[in-house]
Amino acid sequence: MYAPMYHVIALTTIMRERLLPVNGEVLARVGQKVSSSDVVAEATWAREHALLDIAKTLRVSPAKADKMLKVKEGDRVKAGADIAIGSGLFPREVRAPREGKVVLAGSGQVLLELAQTHFQLRAAMPGTVMQVIEKRGVLIQAIGSLIQGVWGNGRADAGTLVNLAEKPDSIFNGDKMDVSMRGSIILGGICKDAEALQVAAEVPVRGLILASLFPSLIPLAREMKYPIMLTDGFGSIPMNSAAFKLLSTNAKREITVNAELLNRYSSTRPEAIITLPVSVEPAPHSDFEIFTIGQQVRLRRPPAMGSLGSIVSLKPGLSVLPSGLRAQSAEVKLENGENVLVPLVNLEVVG
Repeated sequence: MYAPMYHVIALTTIMRERLLPVNGEVLARVGQKVSSSDVVAEATWAREHALLDIAKTLRVSPAKADKMLKVKEGDRVKAGADIAIGSGLFPREVRAPREGKVVLAGSGQVLLELAQTHFQLRAAMPGTVMQVIEKRGVLIQAIGSLIQGVWGNGRADAGTLVNLAEKPDSIFNGDKMDVSMRGSIILGGICKDAEALQVAAEVPVRGLILASLFPSLIPLAREMKYPIMLTDGFGSIPMNSAAFKLLSTNAKREITVNAELLNRYSSTRPEAIITLPVSVEPAPHSDFEIFTIGQQVRLRRPPAMGSLGSIVSLKPGLSVLPSGLRAQSAEVKLENGENVLVPLVNLEVVG
């Protein structure tokens, strides 16, 4: 059975595609060095459209309505501008409801494009542009440490890593922060109250890497202008030992946090990258492996959610679990020495 990967790697080659949601213009070039905040592509598209039924409003046939049009495809119109005017002593009129652009005009109708959005795609990681994907984006390569998470608030930024967590189950609160941490990425522990997130915004920091977050704080975390990445989940879950060790030993290094939303279908998840100078390029990491005895794994579901362990044995066929369900399972020895039977679907390989 194929195993999903949870990456906590001290040194690896990281390749990431950065793509626009629609076709646009790519600004970066192959070989260009980029930082996480650099704009690599941009696009403009309309969020709203308005369909004006000219023939129905003027009470004429579509063919006659087309002769009454005052605009053509490609025209930009202001709010209240004449789109079509009927005939007679007191002619009916059709006006633009808002400023926009005429996309289609004909067959008795006019389609207006309203409320355009200009979107800038940022690199979201430091590295080198290895490939330009025409009209869509770029492929970026970086070399360094990679630490992935399980939830992010959709933002990205970079700064110096400051460690405020003495141990994996430390509580993160606002009392530990001051103005000297302005512009830093903070490594915290378990966040239980809103004040800590608000103080971080007031400092302001450039990001938080937390072990876990109380579910009631999710709406506030989504509103924060800085990235927030959780390494282990919601509630009161300590940071897994692999992530805590790698992050805490790299304090005072420059780190990039891309707290994008977890999407297992596209294999994207929130992650932190610490670029490192190396003379030999390490091999890229794999996103899938096959479960084997001896692998270090992370449990994805309660009661030991977030715990690390190693596979002692892979059970043949289907095993009966304490819940009564039957599933492909493995015996896992946790870091505390306890042996547990875990369904394979609740495991991910650490590496």
